Amino acid sequence: MDMTTDNQYEPQDKLHGVLAEALHVRTHFELMMWLQGNFQQFIAHDVMIAAWGDFSLGIIYIDIVSALPGVRTGQISSANLTHLLQSLFVYWQKNAKTPFSLSVDKGIFHDHEIGCIEANINLKKMKCVLVHGIKDFRGGHDCIYVMFSSIDKMPGICRKHIATFLPYIDYTLRQLEHLPEQLPEELMQIEQMESEIIGTLSPREAEIMEWVKSGKTNQDIGSILNISAFTVKNHMQRIFKKLDVLNRAQAVTKYNRMYQTQ
Repeated sequence: MDMTTDNQYEPQDKLHGVLAEALHVRTHFELMMWLQGNFQQFIAHDVMIAAWGDFSLGIIYIDIVSALPGVRTGQISSANLTHLLQSLFVYWQKNAKTPFSLSVDKGIFHDHEIGCIEANINLKKMKCVLVHGIKDFRGGHDCIYVMFSSIDKMPGICRKHIATFLPYIDYTLRQLEHLPEQLPEELMQIEQMESEIIGTLSPREAEIMEWVKSGKTNQDIGSILNISAFTVKNHMQRIFKKLDVLNRAQAVTKYNRMYQTQ
């Protein structure tokens, strides 16, 4: 009887073990190793595309996790994926925001060339996808996750598994620094043009801090300045770095101390 009980809970123990591994991921390489490791027992896949931003406006940023040659974040432009990801996000919303799987040889995926020649060759070997998303009402930072697989059909249990794993995948990605190609063009230009002197804020950053002082959220500030909440978030990360602080409250305190005395 004891042996039966132990075997009964073994799959659950494996699940908890893989979930626990996610909490130790700190780099993009470690993320790939996690997804290509024991995670494969639950969702066998070859490529994961994580996309976030404003899908209605087509302002989308991507992270591609794969061991396949050419299938890398820096080798596939988000512009090439925008229409496909928008379509999948709409499909997910119409599917009651629940996980779904699709064949890649028809429908949404038809006639999409999404990267360099090497990437297209490898991605054409994929036969099905598993898709799930996150609707972020507070931050306006929606996400869609697409897992490509070379198997003929995604097992139905994988839809249950992705619902369990997605919060961990999303949390893990949010802990990783952006790759250079993931920064919005506006911020890339700022990176090139501005001084990196600690405490020196650009006019745009100072403008954002004035709204932060007024208690506005990233989404509020984005609406006021006619930029996305995601762009505001990136500005805030840069401000935190320049002011050498960890959160908004500390940023306001230091901003007041440094700029109101000038």
